[in-house]
Amino acid sequence: MSFTVIQPVLGSIKQRKLSYFCSMVQKGGKAAFHTLGCKLNFAETSTLARELFKHGFERAELSDNPDVFVINTCSVTENANRKCRQLVNRARREAPNAVIAVTGCYAQLKPNEIAALGVDMVLGAGEKFNLAKRILDYEKKGKPQIYSCEIEHVNQFCSSYSKGDRTRSFLKVQDGCDYSCTFCTIPLARGKSRSDSIPSIVDSAHQIGASGIKEVVLTGVNIGDFGANTGENLLGLITALDEVSSVDRFRISSIEPNLLTNEIIQFVAHSKRFMPHFHIPLQSGSDTILKKMRRRYLSSLYRDRVETIKEKMPHCCIGVDVIVGFPGETDVDFETTYSFLNDLDVSYLHVFTYSERENTVAYEMQDVVDPIKRSERSKRLHLLSEKKKNQFYASHYNTQQKVLFESSNEDGEVNGFTENYIKVVSTCGNFSENSIAGITLSQLGKDGAYIFGSLKTVPLV
Repeated sequence: MSFTVIQPVLGSIKQRKLSYFCSMVQKGGKAAFHTLGCKLNFAETSTLARELFKHGFERAELSDNPDVFVINTCSVTENANRKCRQLVNRARREAPNAVIAVTGCYAQLKPNEIAALGVDMVLGAGEKFNLAKRILDYEKKGKPQIYSCEIEHVNQFCSSYSKGDRTRSFLKVQDGCDYSCTFCTIPLARGKSRSDSIPSIVDSAHQIGASGIKEVVLTGVNIGDFGANTGENLLGLITALDEVSSVDRFRISSIEPNLLTNEIIQFVAHSKRFMPHFHIPLQSGSDTILKKMRRRYLSSLYRDRVETIKEKMPHCCIGVDVIVGFPGETDVDFETTYSFLNDLDVSYLHVFTYSERENTVAYEMQDVVDPIKRSERSKRLHLLSEKKKNQFYASHYNTQQKVLFESSNEDGEVNGFTENYIKVVSTCGNFSENSIAGITLSQLGKDGAYIFGSLKTVPLV
């Protein structure tokens, strides 16, 4: 895979003092950011923003007519690409003088396509963390500047974590992926699997905890592969983080079922700080489709992982990723997936409609599933997800739970989550953001969340 790299013409601020951005930084320019995609992207965007703020920029929204607008992109689906294009068009309308910089997976995979949208700067995977320097050196020439390289040359790990955006922090511990799933472009966009070191991650966790944040979510492309290039492993990491007393809660984000070991499950079951919550990608309940996807497990292993978790932690929340409409997925394959999930003791589903991605093996596969059928299957699984979530919530009726309240709205309601990821809404005004309280889950609201306060309730389902 190769890209056309346009060498930028840069002026030296120190020598020429002609750059608009030199005077802009001195006066305190405004920078706005928008993140598309996963928790990992949120961690990286926050880090990129902090670097710009060190140089005098102030945080702004796109509606504030910023001087710089940074879009950190996803490219898992065509819909993610479409959202990027819509954001660029919106930025050109609302902030016509802003320098628009685009980075992330879409930027690495299709830099020239993004440049053609009329942006000013495109930064691939190897240049993402040079954003501040590129912005400071930039002189508007009317021609997009593309900074990119072959993904094989991207092998550096850049530590990142989110801070100040929300109550919980996303802490990046791993990047890239060595797997070869036939539907996935992430290895092409992020490169080989690589990890931070345990001491570095522990240090970042201490910094996050010292800032007052109470919950940290470990993020990466393939977290279970943590330490593959450093001689460390995920069990060693979570064991070390469990001793970081300044952080009340840790969560493990998505982890592959074949990398979720009995030792990790056992550790979380008795941990002081790791929450009883796993998100485990399944993608399909049909072994035929799993093989076509080149997943590294079959449905029997997945079922075993779920049953082991529930044996150790009956109250544990388990989320599932599932793809519908993969090439060759017959009605029988889909019904197999539906029955598998319906019978499995899981708590909610993240349903993805298969989206053709160029440069993947699946892109060339025959037996393409009709888009209408894909949509119908997606709707059925979304309904199943609601059913599973309602059952999980109802099973905790009248139990005592610790809730971390995370955000409030204009109506004075404060929203939060229990340790096992049940949403709670307080309407009585006794709780503030970033506070932990013991709550009895005794009222279930119309939106499915538990209500602590005076809102009208509906019968449990």
